[in-house]
Parts: sequence; structure tokens; C-alpha cells
Amino acid sequence: MKKTVETFRKAKKEGKKLSMLTAYDYSTASLMDQAGVDGILVGDSLGNVVLGYEDTISVTMEDMIHHGAAVARGAKEALVVIDLPFMSYQASIYDAVKNAGRLMKEGRGNAVKLEGGRRSVPQIEAIVQTGIPVMAHLGLTPQSVNAFGGFKVQGKDVEAAQRLIEDAKAVEAAGAFAVVLECVPASLAQMITDTLEIPTIGIGAGAGCDGQILVYQDMLGMFSDFTPKFAKRYAEIGADMQSAIKSYMSEVSNGIFPSEEHSFGISNEVLEKLY
Repeated sequence: MKKTVETFRKAKKEGKKLSMLTAYDYSTASLMDQAGVDGILVGDSLGNVVLGYEDTISVTMEDMIHHGAAVARGAKEALVVIDLPFMSYQASIYDAVKNAGRLMKEGRGNAVKLEGGRRSVPQIEAIVQTGIPVMAHLGLTPQSVNAFGGFKVQGKDVEAAQRLIEDAKAVEAAGAFAVVLECVPASLAQMITDTLEIPTIGIGAGAGCDGQILVYQDMLGMFSDFTPKFAKRYAEIGADMQSAIKSYMSEVSNGIFPSEEHSFGISNEVLEKLY
């Protein structure tokens, strides 16, 4: 059965941990869906790991819609959440609602995600009022990396920690069905998790969150430009891919591939009539 925002709420109440991964294409989403993952995030991280951008700021609405729709076609059961990219919601409530609607209608998402705490409350409220589920995102929010002065753990002093707690309460009150906590000290993330009735999804925020999410290229060893501390590698698919590619190249070079079993035949009778 298709997982919904109610699945996430129920998991929180029952103390069941939620598993999410990012995906950006049909075949990967289909594999994750068949494995039984609870949710798939079409993150603006696609800018880094798929499109080769230097940051997520360059990602457009068209990028998110294109990749979101591909993922949605592959995810039959997992909840599909699509990121609202940089400047698609910050400038006005109108922009936020319109672009959230596009991600649902054209991108075929089941929910949208946006960054920011209290400053994003008006947008969250307006989007939720249209019937679109919203996942919030606090802590290290990549779209604000320039304001943070780099990729740094958030909430490490009293003032910053209190601000994160208040932001979490604010997005919950605004109607968010869940909140991502990124690069937040584990004990603080646990405190926020215990405070909220909506589930927290951690990424570099410790085991106390209600669920976890990772960029799949990080956890499968497919992206080596930068590996965050919180990303555990469960396989070395990147190395396996390189090995397979080199084997293919070697067989082509030496005339081993394609062999007879990978080729199509024709009768000698037909061939004789060609001369």
C-alpha cells in the first residue's frame, strides 16, 4: 500500500523508525521502493551528485520537476517528497504555493520540503492550507550555506540551540507533517524529537530521531567529491562500477565482447543470395 504522511505520523506514535533515501531517477527509485523504504526524497542535492553543480543554489524548478516525475514513476509505495529549490518559495507566499503546486502536479510528488524555521512559517501555512503536505528542514540548510559561512554543525551554543527548538515548534504549529534535522548535535536532536509530536528525520543528527535519511550516492560509495562525516558507506558500488567498465573496455579491445551469445544470427541461405 502507498505510504502517506499518515504513515509517518503513525510511526512516530508507535515508536517505529522511519527510513528515507534520496533518489533522482526512475530505476533507482524503483529499486528503493521494492526494498521497502518508507520515503524517497528528490532532494536539491541532485545539483551536486547528478548535475555536477557546485552547490544546491543553482538547482531550478525545472530540474526538480523533471527528476521528481521520474522518481514518482518508480515509487509505487514509498512516500515521494520533492524539494522546493532556492528562491522558489522565499520571495513570497504566492511563489511558495504556486511552485509547491507545480511539484505536486507536474512532478507528481506526494509532499514538498522546504528549508527554514520561523521565517518560513507563512509559506508552510499557506502551502498546507491548499492541501499540500510539507516537510520542514532545520539545522544545516544547504540553501543558506553562504549565510552560515560553510557546512557547519548547527545549534552548538545556548542561543543557537534554543533557536532550533523554537524553530521546530514553529514549523510543527504551522502544519508541517515532519521535519528534517541536519547536522545537529545528537543530544539536541533527541530533545527536539521528544518535544515534537511530528516525526524528526535525521541526517547527521544522531540515533534519537524518529527516522534517518542519507544521500544514496554517499551510502553506496558512488560520490567521492565530498563525503560527510555522518554518511556511512554500506557498499562500494562506485568501485564496482569502475571495475565493470574496465572489464568491458578490455573485452572490447581484445575482441572478446560481443561473443556469439550476445549476437544475432542469419541463415547461410540468405547470405548466399546477397552475392
